[in-house]
Amino acid sequence: MRIQASKRAAAAFMACTALTILLPTTAPAAPANQALDITQLVQVAMEVNPQVRAARARWEAAEHSIKQNYVPNDPTFTYANIDSPTNGFSQAAAHSIIVSESFQFPGKALLQADQAKRAAGIARLQYQATVRDIRAAVETSYYQVLLDSALAAVNAQNIDNLAQVLKVTQVAYAASQVTQTDFISAEFDLATARQQQQQYRVNEENDRTALNQLLYRQPDAPLAIDETLSLKRLAVALDTLVSRAVAARQEILGAALAERNSETGLRLARLEYAPDYNVSYVFDNYLIPSAGPTPNALQDHGWAFGFNLPVFFWIKQKEDVRRARSDLEAARDDLGSIRSQTAASVTTLFRNAQLAYDTAVLYRDTLVPLARQDFKVALVAYESGKIDFVTLAGALQRSYHARVSYLQAANQLMANRVALEQAVGEPLGE
Repeated sequence: MRIQASKRAAAAFMACTALTILLPTTAPAAPANQALDITQLVQVAMEVNPQVRAARARWEAAEHSIKQNYVPNDPTFTYANIDSPTNGFSQAAAHSIIVSESFQFPGKALLQADQAKRAAGIARLQYQATVRDIRAAVETSYYQVLLDSALAAVNAQNIDNLAQVLKVTQVAYAASQVTQTDFISAEFDLATARQQQQQYRVNEENDRTALNQLLYRQPDAPLAIDETLSLKRLAVALDTLVSRAVAARQEILGAALAERNSETGLRLARLEYAPDYNVSYVFDNYLIPSAGPTPNALQDHGWAFGFNLPVFFWIKQKEDVRRARSDLEAARDDLGSIRSQTAASVTTLFRNAQLAYDTAVLYRDTLVPLARQDFKVALVAYESGKIDFVTLAGALQRSYHARVSYLQAANQLMANRVALEQAVGEPLGE
């Protein structure tokens, strides 16, 4: 699977926003009304993120290291000025030209090229893994922005409710219906909530900075995003996800290529017992007739053939074979370990995602409405003197925590979906 950096569906958008959004440092901000959704943010990151671009460059570099394995080493050209009675540069008896070429034992180059191809394949998988991880980081940052923004909105509503409680307690205290403790407690809770609001806003700003960093933009560059949050149950069966992960996750595919490279490495180690060789061509031009082969033949030609002798095979080649065999065993165990870890991770994340969905739906459809209704009833009951302040404060806290718990469960669902896509190695495609 070759992951593309951009899609045709976003081509028009990318062309229009390349100069206003994508450029880091000096690029002007996007229009305030141009909110980017999660798909568009991921596409932007795939184009400009330095980690993605570096991984793509490393993959391209690995592709350019394949063909050279088919080509033998450069030949060696030697020119000799022979038998000079002077300084070695003049009055030589003969000039000699030697051209020598070294060759590996037949088959070694093909195996080395296969290893280079697999190394390029591993680099491609590493690029795809980088794309996958950057996508996950963008999605995680995006959902974190939504969470902190929503928490700030919930806390703002809580501040309004606390202000209403403070007003009610103030009226009741002025009428001597309650003690001053109720009024002070309400005032304390309101001040605490206002301080918490500042923390939520700082968290949201930090989340946007993290998102800008992934998009290779200035930390404080304004970025309008679509803040729509929708819940969706996983529609893919667990067994299907595990099978897809085993077949598609980049780490598993890379480990499989590494295993094959180790097998090839073992074959190359065994081929070290086979000698490499070299071929040389010699041309001599004799300047003194008496030095030539015959008085009338002052030039001659010759060939030389040589090969190395693995006389130290008992310590060199033998150890190389043992090392290659151990590397192969390690690669096989690594592959099995990654497969096992991936299956366990997918299973765990799937369960957590389903639980988070059920929890979020429960809070959204049942607990949040009940808590809101409980607070309204408690406020009326407190005004009429039927309940005390502690009961009213408890109802308000339940209302606040119910909404916060809903947001946290929704965010947990999104986080588990993102992590599940990472574990599978590709988008779920639901």
